[in-house]
Amino acid sequence: MLNKLEHVGIAVKDLAVASQLYQSLLGVESYKQEEVASENVMTEFFKVGDTKIELLAASNEKSTILKFIEKKGEGIHHLAFEVDDIYVEMERLKKEGFILLNDEPKKGADNKLICFVHPRSSNGVLIELCQEIT
Repeated sequence: MLNKLEHVGIAVKDLAVASQLYQSLLGVESYKQEEVASENVMTEFFKVGDTKIELLAASNEKSTILKFIEKKGEGIHHLAFEVDDIYVEMERLKKEGFILLNDEPKKGADNKLICFVHPRSSNGVLIELCQEIT
């Protein structure tokens, strides 16, 4: 079961520029910057109340974020939902006919296990499942 919207991922060309913009917009500083080497991405997180914003910038030319920006421009990249058990949720979604982008969860940013649901099976929206690593 999806518990809550965990964060909104936003693809950006320049993390430093976007970080300044969101710091001014939200009135808070980021609480974490982290590289996710497996995804070829640099991330930066902001939190306002219970809402998190994750800025995503390509760390190299192999990054899917770079490809996303080239195709669609900067903007909302994905919606991430918190789950209690990512394995159970992945199995449930597969049985419901959703296409998952990975067969096993992988380590993501902000101490999470993650899995993505292909936008083709969710009305064009990339959905991330995330579970806190304990």
